[in-house]
Amino acid sequence: MSSRLDPALPGDFVELARLRTAVADRLTLDFGPGHWSSPVSEASQARVIQQGGVFVARRRGRIAATLRLATKKPWAIDPAYFTTVSRPLYLTDMAVAPDFQRLGIGRECMTEAARLARQWDADVIRLDAYDAPAGAGPFYAKCGLREVGRVVYRRTPLIYYELKLR
Repeated sequence: MSSRLDPALPGDFVELARLRTAVADRLTLDFGPGHWSSPVSEASQARVIQQGGVFVARRRGRIAATLRLATKKPWAIDPAYFTTVSRPLYLTDMAVAPDFQRLGIGRECMTEAARLARQWDADVIRLDAYDAPAGAGPFYAKCGLREVGRVVYRRTPLIYYELKLR
């Protein structure tokens, strides 16, 4: 079954905060404390939904996965590492609920994100991932994104990835 991404609804903020906190808790349990360990507040999720670009994949009446697409560059991205393009799109805040992981939903969400980005006439999707065992770098590589650099930003080791759409 395809994981269609729909815009998050204003009332999704509670479930999104729970999902993202559950993912943080699972990563902390599996890999120990790190930058990924912080719980996510309902207020922060309400704000990002209001700003737009938050998408969700629903399964069995629940949010199974989420991600955010934005034209504004995130704070940790250094454009010098990426291909020069006119219309980049940035993918952030991707998370798959622990009980929906390893079912292909994440990969389906990446495929759907690329489809949405093409509809928005983006040239490329850019993102960063933690350069740590808890990071999603191997996942993004399996989804066809190309590693373009490794940096340490505010003492956080990151890997930059991009997916060319044209």
